[in-house]
Amino acid sequence: MAAVTLLDVATRAGVSQATASRVLNGSNRVPGVGVADRVRAAARELGYVPNAQAQALARASTGLLGLIVHDIADPYFSSIARGVQSAARAARKQVLLAGTDRDFDIERESVSTFISHRADAIVLAGSRQSGDLDRELEAEFGHYRANGGRVVVIGQPLAFGGAVEPENHFASGELADALVAAGHRQFAVIGGPGNIRTSVDRRNGFTEALGRHGLTTLVEVSGDFTRDGGHSAARRLAAALDLTPGGTREPVCVFAVTDVMAIGAIAAWREMGLSVPRDVCIAGFDDIPTLRDHTPSLTTVVLPLEEIGARAVELALRIDTDADDLRERVPGRIVLRDSTRLD
Repeated sequence: MAAVTLLDVATRAGVSQATASRVLNGSNRVPGVGVADRVRAAARELGYVPNAQAQALARASTGLLGLIVHDIADPYFSSIARGVQSAARAARKQVLLAGTDRDFDIERESVSTFISHRADAIVLAGSRQSGDLDRELEAEFGHYRANGGRVVVIGQPLAFGGAVEPENHFASGELADALVAAGHRQFAVIGGPGNIRTSVDRRNGFTEALGRHGLTTLVEVSGDFTRDGGHSAARRLAAALDLTPGGTREPVCVFAVTDVMAIGAIAAWREMGLSVPRDVCIAGFDDIPTLRDHTPSLTTVVLPLEEIGARAVELALRIDTDADDLRERVPGRIVLRDSTRLD
């Protein structure tokens, strides 16, 4: 059986094919109510299915929103993605998702794919390695925006587009203040890659706050922004501090710049026979959902990750102003839990 065509619908409704197209594909140039009702009735009777590309051309919108994350398996990004999806659904948009593993080539290919599908907006979640886009990708975004596309970054702002930026530096400083107020005096840091802005901001915010209390870190190590990165870094830190199970000295309080790294660190120390918080204390950053099932409960900086994702979509889809002018900062909230408890 041949598929029902737009011409079939137009003939049944007694209108031109152009008129039927305007009614069914959502054009702003809609004929009178009686004509539109006849066209829709004919389409229902014949079982006509509108062409999605034709609808997009008529409406100047595809209903698609692109989301680029570094690693969807990371609870930080999966929580943001959930917020993006919820807000997109409320706006009757469909989300196209791409994971890049911080690879510029994959990121560029993903952006090109989203643009070729005429996505209404693109959300970039996560810190860029250099803090900037490469020239080729920046040029691609330039063409996209010139044709009405919207770009919003979750993380440090770019030279263009909107941004939802967590207050990484300030919140890390507040965490240090809270730990000092709780009685801690010896500190160490498990940082992330030195070319990642988020890692640098969190580390600097923490150590600068310690400096204001007349304190410095005993040891600083770094690793990948992953559970395994935290695991490896924690073993090196334990060796550098000569940590031993059941020691009598005051436990060092370690700041891991992400919760995922902190979880990896705790696993490494457990394998070494070290107990948290008896032998070593640790705090993280993000408050990822999986912490609810973790023992000991992790001291951390709470970020409203789903809200951040949703807010990025809201900024990207606003039509009353230019997204380039929209920059929002999101504060963190300190929560002290068992992992930094002093007996």
